[in-house]
Amino acid sequence: MAKKKSDPNYKVIAENRRARYDYAIEDDIECGIMLLGSEVKSMREGQTNIAESYAAVEDGELWLVNAYVAPYKQAKTWGHEERRKRKLLVSKKELAKLWQATQRKGLTLVPLVMYFNHKGLVKIKLGIAKGKKNHDKRATEAKRDWGRQKARLLRENS
Repeated sequence: MAKKKSDPNYKVIAENRRARYDYAIEDDIECGIMLLGSEVKSMREGQTNIAESYAAVEDGELWLVNAYVAPYKQAKTWGHEERRKRKLLVSKKELAKLWQATQRKGLTLVPLVMYFNHKGLVKIKLGIAKGKKNHDKRATEAKRDWGRQKARLLRENS
């Protein structure tokens, strides 16, 4: 008998897998996002990419810059721009924290994953990140390889 899904509405739209390789994620935050109807329809079809995007605090507001949402073909007259800036929704307290992290500490706001939550609303998880150097990336890769090798050895000896 198949297990019942715990969250039928939860669906990942886009994921930035490279972010964890290029950046050391210190903290993450969930944000809402202001979208047009044609953008939501396009996201439901899975035509979104956040790999080259970033978030920025400008004029007291949080924006998602350079995220790609493919045009929805049925919305001919009232479509949307593919790479427009989209406003992210956070509380004033969280916005102040993000502004401080980017301006004073020199960190970056990197989108990690965009998804539909259990209510069917589009949310985006931002990572407050610090860029990794090449030697850090190599160390992470060596650690991951050693973990795989160790697991393989334990399986063979058991």
